[in-house]
Amino acid sequence: MDDFSRYDILELLPQRRPFVMVDRLLYCDLTVTRTQLEVREDNIFNDGGRLSTAGICENIAQTCAARLGYLSIASGEPVKLGFIGAITNMQVYRNPVTGETVETAIEVLQEVFNITLVHAVVRCGDELIAQTDLKIALGSDAAN
Repeated sequence: MDDFSRYDILELLPQRRPFVMVDRLLYCDLTVTRTQLEVREDNIFNDGGRLSTAGICENIAQTCAARLGYLSIASGEPVKLGFIGAITNMQVYRNPVTGETVETAIEVLQEVFNITLVHAVVRCGDELIAQTDLKIALGSDAAN
């Protein structure tokens, strides 16, 4: 099993600070990816001490990007760009507060050509705080 802590998240993501919404990759295989983010006061999506719903969406999208980055690097390919094609069935039960750490998990439901459909779940500890389905389109160009 890979030691995911050895990966600098900035190697896996096309985003750069202050727009990085993932702190670390916890796990990745072909089907499941898990990441972690601590909600900080200086987070660009911190709205009055809470991570905004847009921030939760971006965290989920960047978990998908971390998956693409990890799989690209693992196969010796350049990191590819992915684009959100659709967000459906979004449910936010609460927005995490500054100081909380969220763990985001995506599960690939289907991959057809350059389109990937995932189900995402965001938790603070054991508490489910958000879930949604995303359609991600894989770009043809490398991120760097």
